[in-house]
Amino acid sequence: MTNTHKATAAVRTCLLAACALLVAGSVPARAAAPPESLAGNWLYVTVTRGDIRAGDTDSDTGSGDTRGALLLCDPPQGHAHAVRACGELRAAGGAIGRIPPTGVHCPMIYAPVTASARGEWGGRAVTHTETYANSCVLAARTGAVFALSN
Repeated sequence: MTNTHKATAAVRTCLLAACALLVAGSVPARAAAPPESLAGNWLYVTVTRGDIRAGDTDSDTGSGDTRGALLLCDPPQGHAHAVRACGELRAAGGAIGRIPPTGVHCPMIYAPVTASARGEWGGRAVTHTETYANSCVLAARTGAVFALSN
């Protein structure tokens, strides 16, 4: 192979790599899925801005801004507020819907957020998906479970 052919091959390789990076960069980031072999009490929780309904494939419905965390409770870790979230879940028997709402007054602004959780609590499978009017209502009704930021 001559130097010209080597240079051409190198340029082609670089262009292909650059194209692959551009394509990969245009795909929206998704929260990573949890490993399936976890022991103890754990939940993989996600929060997505927008009104995401089960089976809805309309891309205009949600903004695509999804954040997620793996909440481990034996011992509490993997989540910005793991200790508080695990305590609230223990008090509610692992049922997110049984967490007592706080007495906060939330603004009547519709900026929907969809919260989802799946995992295991007390040896039982846990799934929860609900869309809340805004992040204040989400926090008031689910405590620290979906509080993913510091």
